[in-house]
Amino acid sequence: MAVAGQERDAVRFVSGNITLPVWLFAALAILAIWAALEHLLNPLLRRAIRWRAEVVLSELGSKLHLPITQFKLARRQALIERLYHDDKVQTALQRSVEEAGLSLREARQRADRYAREIVPSFNAYLYFRIGYWLARAIARSLYRVRVGYADERALSAIDPKSTVVFVINHRSNFDYVLVAFLAAERTALSYAVGEWARIWPMQTLIRAMGAYFVRRNSGDPLYRAVLQRYVQLATEAGVTQAVFPEGGLSIDGAMRMPKLGLIDYILRGFDPAGTRDVVFVPVAVNYDRVLEDRSLVRKLDPHPAPVGLGRAMRNTLEFVLQQLGLRLVGRWYRFGYACVNFGLPLSLREHSRELDWRSAPDAQRQERVQALGTELVNRIKMVMPVLPVALMSKILLERPELALSALELKARAFELQQELAARGAKLYIPRGDQDYAIEAGLRMLLLRHFVSEENGLYRIVPENSRLLTYYANSISHLFSRPE
Repeated sequence: MAVAGQERDAVRFVSGNITLPVWLFAALAILAIWAALEHLLNPLLRRAIRWRAEVVLSELGSKLHLPITQFKLARRQALIERLYHDDKVQTALQRSVEEAGLSLREARQRADRYAREIVPSFNAYLYFRIGYWLARAIARSLYRVRVGYADERALSAIDPKSTVVFVINHRSNFDYVLVAFLAAERTALSYAVGEWARIWPMQTLIRAMGAYFVRRNSGDPLYRAVLQRYVQLATEAGVTQAVFPEGGLSIDGAMRMPKLGLIDYILRGFDPAGTRDVVFVPVAVNYDRVLEDRSLVRKLDPHPAPVGLGRAMRNTLEFVLQQLGLRLVGRWYRFGYACVNFGLPLSLREHSRELDWRSAPDAQRQERVQALGTELVNRIKMVMPVLPVALMSKILLERPELALSALELKARAFELQQELAARGAKLYIPRGDQDYAIEAGLRMLLLRHFVSEENGLYRIVPENSRLLTYYANSISHLFSRPE
């Protein structure tokens, strides 16, 4: 009986007298599989992906308006080592030892961890074949995607040796997908993402797409020094970047005051007499429907009830199932238009006017940084797409207590369109048909129950008036009088 029990609980090797417990055999098998993956399959997979990336780059050739730099194509470990051993990072590391009371070993470990956290691992195959395909498929399935306005002459006049930085308003988390999709025919973007994206396996894909992770509110001077040097090294190497100066999503629909941390990092490393200029390209994004609109507007409540992770996941699942149900019965519509406009580029060399950002006194530099940020935000606002939902929301909120006929709404829409056009605003008129644009905006508002219709009269649904305000605010600055 004892022998039978041992045979049930152990694996006996026939060729010898060694007996292993089942748990130990299972552990050894797992380790063997892990070793095979780590030392055999993973290197083969990385080599295959690298080979495909080289094929993609050779196919793209000169098709890209802004070429991909060698810095962006360098191996991630080489960039980590370069960043870690940078003189300014080492100086900050030593300062951490002296001022923060860290041991030299602790400071080195922190700097190495920060470098590995920040540095991306760009792969051209994943970016241009998989990422671009996914972004295009998702964007086109949800929205009617349009580039409404772009000054091609000004964009084409940018010196190819310049570092181009796209400065974008942050309307939705979908901005990352939309902008990457629309910019893929010009270049590969590098952009900062918050800690929300550091979720496996999302972080691996995002890092392979060229994005780098940023701790928005880190108070560690060593971390800020490592991040600053990475941004400066990428800028010096000509890496095309995308920056969202608002630092977060607008909760009321209007553009937020800019947070210029990343732009300030770029300025601190800029040499006005150097061979490479930095050119900021303002980009304005607007949607007929922002996916997060209800959760964003909810934050306007003085004391909003907390929403746990479980409730958030349930709400998301309910939304997805609802959209699938509408699609199955043939009543689903895309979420209107998503439009991107490109504003007038700004040359940092011309804007600096002999100011050396690297050695300027703090007070002067901060004043000039704020002035630059204000100018960039104003250029974004000037080219903000005026979409059907925003325009109709603006009209309905002018007289919220009244029920208006379609004829009254159209007459007012024509007036506002003429006023905006005279101000130089960038209206997007679907199909070039003003009547259709108004109908498309009204249909979206009716579908979302922002507006009700009875006997040919349209009235605001009171409980959704804040959402109308949210969409109207996206273009409200276009009606303000210049000071």
